[in-house]
Formats: sequence, structure tokens, C-alpha cells
Amino acid sequence: MTSLLQILLLLLGVARFFIFAHFIMSWLISFDVLNVRQPLVGQIWYTLQRILDPIYRPIRNVLPSMGGIDLSPIVALIAIEIIRIVLINNAAAFY
Repeated sequence: MTSLLQILLLLLGVARFFIFAHFIMSWLISFDVLNVRQPLVGQIWYTLQRILDPIYRPIRNVLPSMGGIDLSPIVALIAIEIIRIVLINNAAAFY
């Protein structure tokens, strides 16, 4: 059962990495450092959007409109961290 806990923590870490990568890329695209018309950048960007959209969409439906600011990545990171803390604190249930 310990391996199940480790697998869940690994998946949370991968999700956190994808969210950070998407967040950083969105800023780089906004400031014209990266161009989505470049094939590699566009492919990475749209792949990250397809992966993270099912996570962001329910959060965006709940959050009020903040103009041009999207707070869903921050809320998703907080939720992932809460799940990680709960899993670690209840690790005894996996033994």
C-alpha cells in the first residue's frame, strides 16, 4: 500500500509541474518572449491547455470574473497542496 501513496504523490507532483509550466508559458507568451506560431512552442502550449482545461474549467465556473486575471492555476495549486498534505498526514492508512 505504500506504493499506492507514492504513486498518488508522484501524480500530484506531475500535475503541479504542468501547472507551473503552463503558468510560466502564459506569461512568456503574454510578453511576446514566446510565439505560439512556432511549431514546438505551439505544440507544447496547446498540449498543456488540453491537459489542464479539465482541472481549470470547474474552478473557473466557481470563481467570479476578475477581468483579465485568471486565478484558477493558483486555486488548483492550493487544492493539490491540500490533497498532498492530507495524504501525507494519513499515510498510516496506507500501511
